[in-house]
Amino acid sequence: MMRTGATSAVTTSTKLGRGRWPTVIAVVVTLILYSVAWPTLQVTHDVSAPLMPLVAGFAVFPFVLVFSRPALGWAVTALAALVIPLAFDRVGDYTYPWQVVHIIVLLSLVLAVSILEEIRVVLVVWIATVLLFFVYMPGDDGWGWMVGLTALVVFGLLVRWLVISRRQLAHEEEISELERARRAVLEEKARIARDLHDIVAHHMSMVVVQAQSAPYRLTDVSDEVRAEFDSLGATAREALNEVRSLLGVLRSDGYTPENEPQPGVERIGELLAASQRAGVRLNTEITGEPVGVSDSVGLAVYRILQESLTNSARHAPGAAVDVRIRWSPGTVEMAVTNGPRTEAVSAVVPSDRNGGSGIRGMGERAATVGGRLVAHPRPDGGFEVHAVLPTVVAV
Repeated sequence: MMRTGATSAVTTSTKLGRGRWPTVIAVVVTLILYSVAWPTLQVTHDVSAPLMPLVAGFAVFPFVLVFSRPALGWAVTALAALVIPLAFDRVGDYTYPWQVVHIIVLLSLVLAVSILEEIRVVLVVWIATVLLFFVYMPGDDGWGWMVGLTALVVFGLLVRWLVISRRQLAHEEEISELERARRAVLEEKARIARDLHDIVAHHMSMVVVQAQSAPYRLTDVSDEVRAEFDSLGATAREALNEVRSLLGVLRSDGYTPENEPQPGVERIGELLAASQRAGVRLNTEITGEPVGVSDSVGLAVYRILQESLTNSARHAPGAAVDVRIRWSPGTVEMAVTNGPRTEAVSAVVPSDRNGGSGIRGMGERAATVGGRLVAHPRPDGGFEVHAVLPTVVAV
């Protein structure tokens, strides 16, 4: 924890030193202090006129480094505080070993070191400065300065830790924003994958089934036409497998509602007719009327029915498919049942054993609108999908 704080402090020092305005402020304040130190030096110390600007600059100019390299600035001004009392006598009854401006610069740099430098540097600066004041301050003033310097260093450390904690909080907030953005991307990918699966995979599966079962549904099909149908079915199946691979990359556990217009209960008839045109032996039984069905429930019913028909055509081509939909006040019950693969079609149309995410997607759609879905194989070798959904999603 200490190492982290030290690193953060060094980083802060670097950032402050590179800024334009901190540099400008440091230079302006240094010039103001120098303009005070030079003319008043003769009031406090016996310094010849030619040396006055040099001695005053030696004590004050290190303040320029207060934001960029405060430890170096402190070292220079502390050296000046060590040399000046030894090299020059004080004037009159002036008892302090240094000018007041020099003391201000020294204390400012101690504070800057406490905020910006590593902890071990702060400890060295604090001990060295306390010893410096103990040696040079008159009488018992050294004890008072020791307390004052300690309070100054503690205050600097508090400011330092406050800055570090705020920076860490801002970093955590930035990470949270990135995580939210990443989650939004995953949810959008999930929506795209689900729609691709529901739309593209369904229609391509119909193409595969229609192409591969055409020679057995149509009469007088020549060998050339039969070969063409087989080639078309193989190409469509390969494309369908590539689509599934893409869905595996896109899919995640996120979910967001669709914002674009989507099919609903009004298009169920079109879906059933398209399946029959594709060669599915379809038996339908629809009772009741879809009254007051919300858009989200209508979309869920359409997509679940679409996926169920696709799975029946893909996994059991040639088998009869029974679709039962019962509309009741407040609920809709749907069951899609297919028998086992017929032997005639099984001999020439391979079963599609590639796993997909269709059943999982149907379950997600049912759960999203507050319904439930069960999908399971039947004892006769067929398969059944049974769903019960509310007609209106509870808020």
